[in-house]
Amino acid sequence: MTLLSIWDFTGRLHPVLVHLPIGILLLGCLFQLLTINAKFSALRPAIPLIYLLGGLGAVFSSISGYLLSLSGDYDGDMVGIHQWLGISVSIVSLSVYAMCRTKIKETLLNFTAIFLIVLITLTGHYGGSLTHGADYLSAALKDNGKGKAAIPAIVNVQQAVAYTHMIQPLLQNRCYNCHGAEKQKGKLRLDGKDLIIKGGEDGKTLVPGSAEESELIKRLLLPPSNEDHMPPKEKPQLTPEEIELLKWWVNQGADFNRKVQDLKQSEKEKVVLLSFQTGTERKEHKQEEIPAGKVTKADATAIEKLKKAGVVVIPVLSTSNYLSASFVTAKASPEVLKLLEPLKKQLVWLNLANTGLNDEDMQTISKLDNLIRINLSRTSITDQGLALLKGIVHLQYINLVGTKITTSGVGQLSVLKKLNSIYLYQTGIGRADEVKLIRMFGKLVNLDFGGYVVPTLEKDTIEVKPL
Repeated sequence: MTLLSIWDFTGRLHPVLVHLPIGILLLGCLFQLLTINAKFSALRPAIPLIYLLGGLGAVFSSISGYLLSLSGDYDGDMVGIHQWLGISVSIVSLSVYAMCRTKIKETLLNFTAIFLIVLITLTGHYGGSLTHGADYLSAALKDNGKGKAAIPAIVNVQQAVAYTHMIQPLLQNRCYNCHGAEKQKGKLRLDGKDLIIKGGEDGKTLVPGSAEESELIKRLLLPPSNEDHMPPKEKPQLTPEEIELLKWWVNQGADFNRKVQDLKQSEKEKVVLLSFQTGTERKEHKQEEIPAGKVTKADATAIEKLKKAGVVVIPVLSTSNYLSASFVTAKASPEVLKLLEPLKKQLVWLNLANTGLNDEDMQTISKLDNLIRINLSRTSITDQGLALLKGIVHLQYINLVGTKITTSGVGQLSVLKKLNSIYLYQTGIGRADEVKLIRMFGKLVNLDFGGYVVPTLEKDTIEVKPL
């Protein structure tokens, strides 16, 4: 192990070492202030030793902090403030230890204890700002950015300069906290053109013309649980549209000066770009699967009738009156479907898979206007019956697997603004129709065409040899 690696390791111990002296010194200050009351005077003999241990711990923490700062991952000015405050804590705490050993007035010791508490608090605050961002404390008192658009709406997106009006605001709101002027994780800064091109300690972060080879895009696409995922999982994440925007910009050469209209765009990319334009609905894709409002309890008699008909009716949550109904063994006869109507306010999930449901039956289903999820897989519905769902404005999820639905039939649902998932496996609608559907919806919807292929891995295979 080289001397440099030892220094680096010692520096990385700073977050571990720093908390112990903080606790010890605060305990010493507490004991000192408690001795103002005579009944706590028995604590006084322990105070000098506490200050000594805390002061020595602060010295070691200051040394490790200095070694950590040599990595260059942090803003120099803020590091300087934090560093000198830490050194001050070390000096003051050891000075108080020396004062306790002399016959000095208790009043002065009490004021010194208060001063030390303030000093420790300021040091900790600047340390937190270095690791979590300058606005970490104030973020709890204001909008934390979750659900807030990172890119301000643009009047005419095609006339916008791609980097200046779209990419830069996105990086500013989602990346500068860790890769800006105040903090540079991995020695990477994204707050300037030259800095983006330069990259970080792992090399270039962008490969113009290839999003797949660009480290920035790779990190964005990692699972949130992966420690290399960007942004960190506790921070506001990029929306699917924002990720697609970055990929498009990189694939078009990561140009810093050209307008959107001057860069090549596929039909799908045009839809993504349009979502950032003024007047276009920009919704969160992760929606609640039950309504936010409360609802009265469903009629017990109506539930019992459905259960007797073979329909499984259960609450979607133990704390909610909203219900899920599943025709596991029941057939979707007109008589049984009519039994759903008294539950129209409470019913949000409905599973009618493999029930023989037809277009005529959809007249009854269309009255269940609180539905959020509906499974119509392997039923007999056609485009005509599907059109009856256009009035169910809360619908988010629909499973049409194994039905005779066509592209134009699915397109009828484009009026449903909350719809985010459509399952189309074995419908005759394939990936070749994806662009056409995107044009119809004018927004990003998860179109699942199924047909997944799971690769066979060597470890999945067992070879049986004769004895």
